Amino acid sequence: MPLKTLALGALLLCGAAQAESKSIIDLQANQQHLRALKNPAAVALIPANYHFAVPGKLTVAVASENSPPLALFAEDNKTLIGSDPDIAQLVADSLGLELNLVPTSWEDWPLGITSGKYDAAIFNIAVTRLRKTKFDFATYRVDTLGFYVKSTSKIASINQPADVAGLRIIVGSGTNQENILLGWDKQNRANGLAPVQPIYVTDDAAANLSIQSGRADAFFGPHSTGAYKAALTGKTKMVGIGPNVAYVAVTTKKDNGLVAAINAAINGVIVSGEYAQVLDRWGEHDEKVERSTINPPGIGD
Repeated sequence: MPLKTLALGALLLCGAAQAESKSIIDLQANQQHLRALKNPAAVALIPANYHFAVPGKLTVAVASENSPPLALFAEDNKTLIGSDPDIAQLVADSLGLELNLVPTSWEDWPLGITSGKYDAAIFNIAVTRLRKTKFDFATYRVDTLGFYVKSTSKIASINQPADVAGLRIIVGSGTNQENILLGWDKQNRANGLAPVQPIYVTDDAAANLSIQSGRADAFFGPHSTGAYKAALTGKTKMVGIGPNVAYVAVTTKKDNGLVAAINAAINGVIVSGEYAQVLDRWGEHDEKVERSTINPPGIGD
């Protein structure tokens, strides 16, 4: 991916109304993580009996594939940058720990958290009722989902179940957006409409190829990622948003106590300003939270 300054146009559609929000993403300036000072109040909340996966380090699972602006590789092709690695760095700094970023797949983080392989996952993970039975969450972003199609597509709007009937839609397995899509499809089938065809691909490159080649009609996923790609290439466009707004959260093992320290760390950098700097420089300014909360109501509650 070329390193250049991008104008990121995020189109949020509501019925016939259309609003445009623009920010500048300077990849060259964003090669280094933003840093924060140690937060003694957050450090004091680390449970005395908690054993970090790697002593002295906060081991955080992040996306292994390029999914800008959430996570991507810097110009050295090995350093992970993006809004999720930046948030991880702020949390680690606040807790007085060295950051140990571990790129992994979406399928790996749940077992990795449960087994203690990772202390936390910062992976664009939405809070849901079911996930709260196994994990603890400290929120750091609002989760908005978008439908994206090829820029020359005749599809003008996807905002309700009937709009996806008969379409081939790329969606991530085990994600919030998959649950929404399958729920819409169930309603459509009950109403006699054509079924949707979910398409599961292994990486972002395959998703892009499927859209551009016509093997898929649309992509349904994180708004921030879709808007970034649309601005970068001009080959896709946003035609609708998902029905649910949820919270994205730092994820830890259930009841191990670490979530309280992470929550305090996030709230500390919200107050000191580094949090806003992260979201602003990655074009996610419209997804900020005013305060991090622990285990808030999630999808399905």
